Amino acid sequence: MSKFYITTPIYYPSGSPHIGTCYTTVACDSIARYKRMQGFDVIFLTGTDEHGLKIEEKAKEKGVTPKEYVDEIVANFKRLWERMNISYDRYIRTTDDYHVRAIQSIFKKLYDRGYIYKGEYKGKYCTPCESFWTQSQLDENGCCPECHREVTEAKEEAYFFKMSPFADRIEKLLTETDYLRPASRATELVNNFIKPGLEDLCVSRTSFTWGIPVDFDPKHVVYVWVDALFNYCTALGFENDRYDDYDKYWPADVHMVAKDIMRFHAIIWPAMLMALDMPLPKHLAVHGWITFNGQKMSKSLGNIIDPFILSDRYGADAIRYHILREMALGADSSFSNEIMINRINSDLANGLGNLVSRTVAMADKYFGGTLPTEREKGEFDDDMINEALALRAKVDEYIENTQINNALAEIFKLVSRANKYIDETTPWVLGKDETKKARLASVLYNLLEAIRIIATLLSAFMPETMPEILEQIGADKEQASYENAAKFGVLAQNVAVRKGGIIFPRIDVDKEINELNSILASQQEQAKQESAPELVPIAEQIDIDTFAKSDLRIAKVVSCEKIKSSKKLLCLHLDDGFGERQVVSGIAQWYQPEDLIGKKVIIVANLAPVKLCGVESNGMICAADAPDGSARVIFPDQSLPCGSKIR
Repeated sequence: MSKFYITTPIYYPSGSPHIGTCYTTVACDSIARYKRMQGFDVIFLTGTDEHGLKIEEKAKEKGVTPKEYVDEIVANFKRLWERMNISYDRYIRTTDDYHVRAIQSIFKKLYDRGYIYKGEYKGKYCTPCESFWTQSQLDENGCCPECHREVTEAKEEAYFFKMSPFADRIEKLLTETDYLRPASRATELVNNFIKPGLEDLCVSRTSFTWGIPVDFDPKHVVYVWVDALFNYCTALGFENDRYDDYDKYWPADVHMVAKDIMRFHAIIWPAMLMALDMPLPKHLAVHGWITFNGQKMSKSLGNIIDPFILSDRYGADAIRYHILREMALGADSSFSNEIMINRINSDLANGLGNLVSRTVAMADKYFGGTLPTEREKGEFDDDMINEALALRAKVDEYIENTQINNALAEIFKLVSRANKYIDETTPWVLGKDETKKARLASVLYNLLEAIRIIATLLSAFMPETMPEILEQIGADKEQASYENAAKFGVLAQNVAVRKGGIIFPRIDVDKEINELNSILASQQEQAKQESAPELVPIAEQIDIDTFAKSDLRIAKVVSCEKIKSSKKLLCLHLDDGFGERQVVSGIAQWYQPEDLIGKKVIIVANLAPVKLCGVESNGMICAADAPDGSARVIFPDQSLPCGSKIR
């Protein structure tokens, strides 16, 4: 039996899981279920990454130990995975004893091989991302390039991992193999991290204690990304005696991650495996974020949709289907109440649900639920049957390439074709003519067979409702096997249907939107009360003469355009009262150029010129941190003349 090993990243327990958290796990679960259906020996791994400074700080704020803090959140994750019918085979926590021992052994091996050495770290550290950055890697505002929050100066004794010996091999891995999916992601990684020169990675900390101690130097704890990445191997028994599956299942067939942790999995992870002469995973599938009404989901914005509420209202399968159908690999997916409800109504209620209920109802009405064995072939049969027979191979290919949304789109093409077949063959007309009973029986049998194939293939994605559909059409477990999904004529000729309830009730859009908006409004109010912005500590005091060296002026945005080589930068042409000046600002992800033209802003007018992405910038736009981590431009009184000095 062929093996298949698929992993989610282990989740950082920094808060309540939301619908965005669900995507990776539901996607991996669907692939794992499909592979099991194909006959693969599957291990599906998920878990939680529980160490690091941020966890230590959060626990201190709540007055509990770090372990107590993560225990509560892990329990909530597990409740959600149970509710969403996640069929993971193993759940790893980086606080598990066997993992701790394994990481200590791995760290020592890397040290003994000469890839880890002791030095002093001096640079920038982003606590929310648990990421080290050099000055050149920071964004144009000197902040973390991932979350755009303030970084802190870090200086401490540390161990470092040598990255440069693996630069060429990693570049070839990303550009000459199909390791990275989609392949288009390779360019940004190579240009941003490899071409400038891979810098050695700080892999230990001494400024906090919540982590795995370096056993031969206990004042150091292992950097969380070393700790976290090796979970994919330790969960199989690598360097521990808890499991004994490493030789059988490694390398992993698919790691699936969101784009914000792509760098760690595409560059750092392969380098460490290469250092230990270990096989590399076969594929890294990178997906985007689920955004809500155009904004990234954030507790501080109160736009986090509680998946428990959604699954209670619509069923876990409807939510699974929606997020899988909307997310294309590599791209962001927009989530809104309207999109979700319309998708449920159009595809599930009007499409699949309607197909099942119409077919079963007609079999019950015209034949008492049991089809006669006499058949008469008709004009439209071959077209639909051929489409049904071709479906499994198409779905196989999309699953192999981790393109789940395309697999579902193919299945629902057959749903649409079957509904069209009903209109073409007009069974309600055939039912009025006794001489057409054989033809009517053929039409209904063909529809039941199409539904059988559809429900069989969908069972990997919607495991809760598909057994109910198969029961209604009279299909047993054997008839709904993967092998039979590529055959037509599997159901007994005298198949008996079992009329049941409505699988996917149609939702009253206006009423439901109002109720969901009410829930969101309540969440936003609660978030407003609970979430105070993370304030940057006030800097050391300065005297008035030092402050006077910063020349703040009013300027008007005359024109503005995006910088093609950057997703984050806007180039603004300003009237500063003395003429025109050009300023580059890292606000492209929060403002469109047309939003700024004609507005007056505050600039630091006497900054020395610098080049950002090759474009000269003469000054800086003043902006403030928002609670959601974004930046908001400070707009002064628009009546102030250009060139006015701020004092």
